[in-house]
Order: sequence, then C-alpha cells, then structure tokens
Amino acid sequence: MQLSKIYEPIQQDLAKVEDMMKSVSKADFSWLPKQLAHDLKDSGKLAELLTHSLKGGGKRIRPALTLLSGKFYDYNLDYLLPMATAVEILHTATLVHDDAIDKSPARRGRPTINKVWDDDKAILLGDYLFAKAGELAATTQNLRVTKLLAQTLMTITSGELAQSFSAFNLEQTRQHYLQRISSKTASLFSLATESGAILSQAPGKSAKVLKEYGYNLGIAFQIVDDIMDFIGTEEEMGKPVGSDLAQGTLTLPAMLLLEHYPEDNPVKELFQNRDRQKNIKLAIELVRSSSIVQECYTVASDYCAKACRNLNLLPDNASRQSLINLADYVVARKR
Repeated sequence: MQLSKIYEPIQQDLAKVEDMMKSVSKADFSWLPKQLAHDLKDSGKLAELLTHSLKGGGKRIRPALTLLSGKFYDYNLDYLLPMATAVEILHTATLVHDDAIDKSPARRGRPTINKVWDDDKAILLGDYLFAKAGELAATTQNLRVTKLLAQTLMTITSGELAQSFSAFNLEQTRQHYLQRISSKTASLFSLATESGAILSQAPGKSAKVLKEYGYNLGIAFQIVDDIMDFIGTEEEMGKPVGSDLAQGTLTLPAMLLLEHYPEDNPVKELFQNRDRQKNIKLAIELVRSSSIVQECYTVASDYCAKACRNLNLLPDNASRQSLINLADYVVARKR
C-alpha cells in the first residue's frame, strides 16, 4: 500500500506541516531588536541552510504519526500542527548532526549540509533546528509534551554517544543493539504518537497504547533500515551501501553474520582495520546470499505485531486502520 493511501485521514493537514516547515525556512527573528533581526535575515545565509535541510523530502512518517494519533479524541490542529512540525524538525536536526559526525556526502540523494558548506555550519544549523523544535512544542502550551520533546532529545543523544563509544567493537549483544536503536529511533516515533495522544486529550490507557505503538514501530523501522544498508542500492537510499559497516556500527544483520560465520568473518576483518572496501563488499554479499535478511525481517515483523497488538482498544476509525497499514508498510519495504 502506498503512503499516500495510508495518510488519507490526515493528508490535507500533513500538507499544512509542509507549509509550516517552509515558513521555518524563512528564518524569522521577530523576537530580536529590529535592526539585528533585519541584519540576520538580510544575509540570507541561514535561510539558505534551512531551505536545503528542510526541503530534503522523506516519508514524513513522524509528523503523520502525531496527526494520526491525535485523530482518536479531540483533534485540535492549533496544538497538533506545531507539534507534528516540531517532531519532524527535531528529526531533521538529528540527521544534520549525524551527517556531520559521519562525514556523509549525501542524504536522500542530495548533498548534505556538511558537504555543501562544512561541518561547523552543519553543527550550528542542527542546534538552530533543535531550538526551533523546542519553540514549536512550547506553542502547544502543554508542559508535558514540551518536557517530553526535551527528554527525547536527551535520549537520542545518549543513543548516539553509545554508538560512538561502541564503534568497531565486536563485543556487543543484541540487547546492546536494541537499546541503541530504541534510543536513537524508537524514542522519536514514541514522541510522535504519545504527543499526539496527549494533545488530543486521550485517556491514559489510550495514550499508553499509542506510545507503545510508536516505540515498537520505531524498532521495526530501524531494523528494516539496517537491512536496507545491505540489500538496497545507493540510488534507493541516497547514500552508499554498507555505510553502517564503514562507520563501525554493528547492526542486526552484521550481528547475525558474525553468528552464522564465526570464523573468517569479513566483519571481524573490517573491525580490525583490514582491507576495508574488500570486507564491506564481502559482508554485503554474504548477507544477501544467506537467510539473514529473512531472519531480520522476521524480527521486524514481530515488533510490528507488538505495535498493533492493542490498537483494538482505541476507537474504531480510519486512523486506526492507517496505523495498522503503516506497520505493514514498514516491513514491506524492499521485501
């Protein structure tokens, strides 16, 4: 099923998220003294960076989740729209920083901020976007979701630090992997769904169902992304195949590869700094020719099933079906 079909209940409002992101690109400084605001805006540099980063496309799954989660009770766009935009801008900021850290030349088929400008500009732009996400969350006038956004940023950062400290380390378990992707990816999905529930005044049990849905969907989404790093193409992903291995990041497919081939393993060789390109290529070939891909999809499917397990406790409407269809979409990518 196409995302456009899944997004039908909130399609028009998702377009309003795009409009709000375009307005963010204009770099409004209305809170500053008039002359300073004019000088900053007149330079045009920040607006150029913002336009490049926020125009990157993507599936917009996270803001869609906020809007869909808000559809079960009091659907108030005055609050849900800025929060959905905040969630997507927070996500964009993490990507800008990730690309700078990883020295990535491309993202979604376009040059990265760090490639076009430099790492310094990328880090500062990411900081600006984090602050903008916080400001948008504050406009909901809901302390709970504003605090939740800040906590999510801390969680994501802790996951990134854990990944950085464990780079090229073979002594990692699946539990380490799940903890890392739960911090880096699932926490943002969970923020999207829980904030939508809170802002629509969902009862506690319903808010918990939506929070758990977001968390488990986020785990499944990242596992499929990690599979794609082995079986996708550079054109599909907008970045080189095997990027995670090149950065020394041990994902589920690589862990299974180590389990399947404990001796003479290209991942081991790579992490010991031997024949980098050759071993990345060998690892990709081994994963593609084995049962590892299907095993990873099975794990992702299990998390999608967990995500949908309690959705029947929510009101039966089109948005509930969209959440179910979205879980199916996540595990159908490049199957």
